[in-house]
Amino acid sequence: MQRRAVLAGAAGWLAASAAGAAPSATVASRAVPDDVFPRDSRVPGGVARLSLGPAPSLPDARTPEGVPLLVLGDAREWTALVGIPLAAQVGPAHIDVRGSDGSARPLAYDIASKRYTEQRLTVAPGTVDLSPQDLARYERERAHMDTVMAAFSEPLPPSLRMLVPVPGRRSSSFGSRRVFNGQSRNPHSGMDIAAPTGTPVRAPLPGRVIDTGDYFFNGGTVWLDHGGGLLTMVCHLSRIDVKVGDALETGKALAASGATGRVTGPHLHWSVLLNRAMVDPALFF
Repeated sequence: MQRRAVLAGAAGWLAASAAGAAPSATVASRAVPDDVFPRDSRVPGGVARLSLGPAPSLPDARTPEGVPLLVLGDAREWTALVGIPLAAQVGPAHIDVRGSDGSARPLAYDIASKRYTEQRLTVAPGTVDLSPQDLARYERERAHMDTVMAAFSEPLPPSLRMLVPVPGRRSSSFGSRRVFNGQSRNPHSGMDIAAPTGTPVRAPLPGRVIDTGDYFFNGGTVWLDHGGGLLTMVCHLSRIDVKVGDALETGKALAASGATGRVTGPHLHWSVLLNRAMVDPALFF
């Protein structure tokens, strides 16, 4: 899949449908070469690679909630990449593939279970039991983040194989159950990489800066939009060297790692978002 492909709002229906045959209701697992990214992992927090078959133009594929999906390929075969939320239920799931007349046909797949590790951390009490002022700040920031995470642009980069933003040891993996000061919180929605303060942080893919800021939990933060609903976020930065609207190439330095926000020490938090679902960054490298 060397061609760039973008997701259009209204697109051609599947070739099978155009010929009068209904598309298959179930997507079977099939082998994907090791050098194809992201890797197929149909678990909560994973990515499902679903074949849409051949079609003369780009299919319009969406989640059941109507969120557009990233679609790659060409007329010989299209593939939808589906980010599976960590909160997704195990079992049957589906996406909708839409025709030019607005009708939608379901394409089914199964989500398997995955057991993530548990991580117990000790942090400043004020970052677990929030004061009314801090809670109000967090809620404002959460509402802003919801608008950032809804970004969908085009085109896509020619490859989705990502560069790890900083060198270092993985200090916490994606999906870990987080227990702060003995209180259970949401699972870890990214990957933590141990990095001394001041380590250059680099763009994992070509992208455009769509948000920067200093947030209560995340500290210094930069969001990048890579196209097709694929976003990345780096947090706890000690310095930000880019501004909203900057276009970056893979490997371009954009910030420096640090220990801002809710942290136990200097490191980089790296999140990957696909169709508004946080997914495991390790599937992309």
